[in-house]
Amino acid sequence: MTYKILVIEDEPTLARLLSYNLSQEGYETKVVDHGSDGLQVALAQSFDLIILDIMLPGMNGFEILSRLRQKGNKTPVIILTARNAEEEVVQGLKFGADDYITKPFGVAELLARVSAVLRRTSADEALFDPTGSNDKVITAGDLLIYPEKYEVVLNGESIPLRPKEFEVLLYLVQRPGIVVTRDDLMNIVWGFDYIGGQRTVDVHVSSLRKKLEMNQQSVQIESIRGVGYKLVTSTNKKV
Repeated sequence: MTYKILVIEDEPTLARLLSYNLSQEGYETKVVDHGSDGLQVALAQSFDLIILDIMLPGMNGFEILSRLRQKGNKTPVIILTARNAEEEVVQGLKFGADDYITKPFGVAELLARVSAVLRRTSADEALFDPTGSNDKVITAGDLLIYPEKYEVVLNGESIPLRPKEFEVLLYLVQRPGIVVTRDDLMNIVWGFDYIGGQRTVDVHVSSLRKKLEMNQQSVQIESIRGVGYKLVTSTNKKV
């Protein structure tokens, strides 16, 4: 299988570097150098991965990423960020990025991150439901969780979650009342070969918690300081 990768990057030298090295690894690449055009291509064609620069003409990377997720596009995205720009990393992850690369970067790091994201994406279904029971509905408090559709419903209304937020919730809900470490979440949701740090887990859990608590109180994610997180429902709370 040949993976198709869309590169949205307006700096010519960097775009050529990305395209050349990805092609040398056997990936099929397409390069777009304008933000609005990149969004149109990403929505019109099917890709296995998108490498997305933040600073682009016409439309920045955050807006592209936000619009992709709003339209239900779940294609994995690696964002390219500037050195020492932690706020870009955090914002990108909040918008639904799967990973990030800080510029300048080496070819080995680029290829390692691309390979890791593609492996995680291919393995997601097996990781979460090796028995093939994805058609079942999972109930947690007042929530209905549909693993196959990546959908969470409350009182007939869908709660919009990004893919990794949903996967974190699914892993926690399968272990109600049990403390799950950050390392566990990192390994299961992002994969053992994920290069990013635990900050990624914290950002996704924080966003997930806000979305859940905004709509209901029967399911809550508690922080266990120095350890990780625990999902508590109205049925397993201590009185």
